[in-house]
Amino acid sequence: MSEMKLIPYRTEQVLETTSEVPKGIQMIEAEDLWVDSDRGKGSVVAIIDTGCQTNHPDLNGRVIDGRNFTSDYESDPDNYQDNNGHGTHVAGTIAAVENGEGVVGVAPEAKLLILKVLTGSGSGEYKWIIDAIDYAIKWTGPDGEKVRVISMSLGGPDDAEELHQVIKKAVDNDISVVCAAGNEGDGRENTPELGYPGAYNEVIQVGAIDHQRALADFTNTNDQIDLVAPGVDVLSTYIDGKYARLSGTSMAT
Repeated sequence: MSEMKLIPYRTEQVLETTSEVPKGIQMIEAEDLWVDSDRGKGSVVAIIDTGCQTNHPDLNGRVIDGRNFTSDYESDPDNYQDNNGHGTHVAGTIAAVENGEGVVGVAPEAKLLILKVLTGSGSGEYKWIIDAIDYAIKWTGPDGEKVRVISMSLGGPDDAEELHQVIKKAVDNDISVVCAAGNEGDGRENTPELGYPGAYNEVIQVGAIDHQRALADFTNTNDQIDLVAPGVDVLSTYIDGKYARLSGTSMAT
C-alpha cells in the first residue's frame, strides 16, 4: 500500500499581515448565518492534517487539544505543531477568530482538535490516519465535548479496507467526515478522477470552484462529490504567524 499524501496545493501569495473577511467566507454567506447562530460554539472539529501553529494570533483559544501520530519531532505525541503550513491554513478557514484583524473562519467559535498525521514533507502512513480517526471517535474534552466533524484534506490512490471501516465507524458515531476531492482534475466534468478517502460514499466529498463560481480546472470530478466550495486563491492563516492565499480542494474543504 502506498503512502497517504497531502493533496497538492498551489501557493499564490504569503502575507505578513492582513485584515479582511476572505472572499470564500462571503461567497458561502457565512456572515449572514452568524446573525442567528452560535458561530460554531460548542462544536469540535478534528483536523487530520499536518498539524497547526497553535499560537497563531487568529487561532488564539481555538485549539482544545491535539496529538501527533507521525515520526516528526521524534514521534513526540504532544508536539502537533505544523511544520508545513497546510494544516494551519485549513484551521484558519474553519475557525479563525473574529477579532477585526487578520482573517475569520467559517465557524469562528468552534474548537479544534489537531491531529497531525502528515509530516513536514506532506506524507504519512495509512496507519497514522486510521489511528487518528479512531482517536477522534474516542476523544472526550475537559467538559465532556465530543468531535462532531472530521476534516481531511489528504488523499491516496488506494482503497484501503481498514481506512474505510474506521470512517464508517466515525459516521456511525454521528461524526460528519468531510474530505477533499483531490487536485488531479483535467478541467473536464465527464472524466472521473478518484482519490481516497474522498471517494468513499460515507464521506462528504468537496470539490473546488473559483470566485466566479466556475469549476476549478484542477478539481477532481466524480459521481461521489457531494458539493463544491471556494478553493481558488483562498486567504487564511499560515505558519510563522503569517497569512497565505492557497488554491486546492483542501481549501474548499
